[in-house]
Amino acid sequence: MEKLEIDFEKVNGLVPAIIQDVDTGAVLMLGYMNQEALDQTLETGKVTFYSRTKERLWTKGETSGNFLLLKSIKLDCDNDTLLVQAKPVGPVCHKGDDTCFEQENKSKTHFIDHLRGIIKDRKNNPNQQSYTASLFAKGINKIAQKVGEEAVEIVIEAKDDNKELFLGEAADLLFHYLVLLEAKGYELDEVMDVLINRHQK
Repeated sequence: MEKLEIDFEKVNGLVPAIIQDVDTGAVLMLGYMNQEALDQTLETGKVTFYSRTKERLWTKGETSGNFLLLKSIKLDCDNDTLLVQAKPVGPVCHKGDDTCFEQENKSKTHFIDHLRGIIKDRKNNPNQQSYTASLFAKGINKIAQKVGEEAVEIVIEAKDDNKELFLGEAADLLFHYLVLLEAKGYELDEVMDVLINRHQK
């Protein structure tokens, strides 16, 4: 993880840390970090804050076991606020809620953006071990053919009542569809724009 040039002096030694679920994109909570809390977070991989009420370091989950497992930390443009992406182990709020804002944290559609980034990387930096890179190497016709094959397979599975097989084919179709979009040079956001425009009419 790259070194962060945080301006702790500007905010009296404490910077706000916005905690976001790495898979869902949901904002889970807000805490504060000093340099020591940041160092411990990076060292242990468990998000640690400075508690202003207890005046000591506090690792989220140290008593409940509901840790926040660190995935990444980003610094804002003013160098005085952190965006911490983490994977929560259990509810985040001490009241038992998924988030400290009384919101459910179930949707994993944010992961699609992560997957899109991986697909884009496989296109721009291919390696021989990557199935995705091999699809790009075969060209647009092969990728389009794979989408067609996966579409047929999900239709076949839809006629039966095997949830595991149906979801597997659904995942295959979605993945190859995202590969096709990347191969064509289109963004998923452009597809979303079409849907949004249709919805507004």
